[in-house]
Amino acid sequence: MAVKRLLTEFGMGSSLRRQDYTEAASRAVKDALWHNSINLAELYGKDKTDMQITVEVGVQQPDEIDTGTIAGIFPYGQVTVVPRKGGLDVPRKDGGKPTVIANVAISVALDLEGTA
Repeated sequence: MAVKRLLTEFGMGSSLRRQDYTEAASRAVKDALWHNSINLAELYGKDKTDMQITVEVGVQQPDEIDTGTIAGIFPYGQVTVVPRKGGLDVPRKDGGKPTVIANVAISVALDLEGTA
């Protein structure tokens, strides 16, 4: 199998008051995706379902990420969500829940074996 990473996109999202790590991550994924229209699979004569998508999510509390919700954003492809320690929790002076900032890196790969 000749799987090649062909594309990496980056995004940032936040949860301002609810300390919702999944919502911040969802917004980061949408930030990375919603500004692009890349017909990568078709360019190589593949189906969109053949895309191997890896979503690395950086937040301060990676165990709080609902990976199924993040994977559900993608309408096709084989999605793997990898939560990691990262991002930023910004404390609030009023003692409320911190603002959560999530960063994502989305990589798209295809098996190009036999592709000219």
